[in-house]
Amino acid sequence: MFWLPFIHSNSVKPSIFEFKFSSLFFIILFFSFDSIKLHSMKIGILGTGGVGRAFATRLSGLGHDVMMGTRDPKATLEKTGEGSFSLFLTLNPGVKLGTFAESAAYGEMVINVSKGSNAIDVIKSAGEKNLNGKVLIDITNPLDFSKGMPPSLIPELSNTNSVGEETQRTVPGAKVVKTLNTMWNGLMINPNLIADGHHVNYLCGNDSDAKEKVKKLLKEFGWKEESLVDLGDITGARATEATLPIWLRVYGARKSGAFNFQIVS
Repeated sequence: MFWLPFIHSNSVKPSIFEFKFSSLFFIILFFSFDSIKLHSMKIGILGTGGVGRAFATRLSGLGHDVMMGTRDPKATLEKTGEGSFSLFLTLNPGVKLGTFAESAAYGEMVINVSKGSNAIDVIKSAGEKNLNGKVLIDITNPLDFSKGMPPSLIPELSNTNSVGEETQRTVPGAKVVKTLNTMWNGLMINPNLIADGHHVNYLCGNDSDAKEKVKKLLKEFGWKEESLVDLGDITGARATEATLPIWLRVYGARKSGAFNFQIVS
């Protein structure tokens, strides 16, 4: 409950009208805040690395109920010290940890933040039954680091295919939306860090309603409607994932990920 004090002069008693107005104000305020709570979601995050932690912290701060998923929770928690996940949970006590399957089952909406090379295996571990009918946000990229930096795109997941499409084929009952995969994770969850938020974020997917739900979440992060560009169905992921080679070159030149692209005309 949130209260705003009404201050009256000691020498003047509040009128009945003022009292009724104040009471009505607080009733409206109560229901307004209660309705905000009703819009909070249970969100599953597949992955416990730096990107996943950034999302979990931001989503939890926005009032959402978050469960992160990993292959082996016990092994993940056994690691201690600076940068460990156990320390992260200590600093973020509202965030839960489970297996990929448990996280997927828990979430009304699920976000895959795993490495692109492992993304499909993670989705399989999450389980089709746990993802059916749900909005599944895919922010992964098919990067191959086997030959060092900068990485190349995994051949079987690029040009005529993508991680987004492969994810949709793996869980046909899920509503896959590709977005936020063309930038540094700091901007994904806080676009106003640069250029007052005036830079582009693409999204694509086969389900229009799912994309609208994702847009609402993106706007919670601070994305502006005019910055969100819908590229159509999930095959649009081929294009957004192909953005990574140039993004990585710019990153190498600038030595910072705090940049993004913008469409001008």
